[in-house]
Amino acid sequence: MYKIALTGGIGTGKTFLSKNFIDMGIPVFYADDEAKTLYQDETFLQKLTALFGSEILADGRVHLRKLSNLVFNDQTQLEKLNRLVHPCVMELFEKWAAQQDSNTVMMESAIIFEGHLESYFDKIIVADAPFELRLQRVQFRNPELTREDILQRMSHQMPQEEKCRRADLVVCTGETYAASQNIKNEELGIQKQ
Repeated sequence: MYKIALTGGIGTGKTFLSKNFIDMGIPVFYADDEAKTLYQDETFLQKLTALFGSEILADGRVHLRKLSNLVFNDQTQLEKLNRLVHPCVMELFEKWAAQQDSNTVMMESAIIFEGHLESYFDKIIVADAPFELRLQRVQFRNPELTREDILQRMSHQMPQEEKCRRADLVVCTGETYAASQNIKNEELGIQKQ
């Protein structure tokens, strides 16, 4: 099975771009959404509270805002969370991929490089967009976040320029996105089914 990673920094348009791959017949696994399902798993919850304490809970459930505030203000805490979450998400991805009818699958995740997950994939695509447009997108979908909050989160990700340098393919999702929509299967290394 051919496995593609779609990555890029916050606000680069990964989810928007992923819909084009779905239209091409490529199933997409959304790592962030799947990671959130882990917070419902009792075993995972025990490991999480062992690392971060019960103060991240509210009514026995993970309070995502408290957890975010904790990890996005302390790089060491973020790395601890990632070491717990990444293997679980990759296990979910592998199970999901085995259930797909397609010979090509994709994972959408902002932190492929940060999580050192490159070896799981045959091709890595990076979504890219101008910096101010990225900020506007994040502010639009998360109005509760200040510009400083967004910049803080961005500071914990690999610089976008470095992601683009490491990519097998970069797709601009900025104002000129319409011109880049004609992605060819050959560019992705995908064989026709």
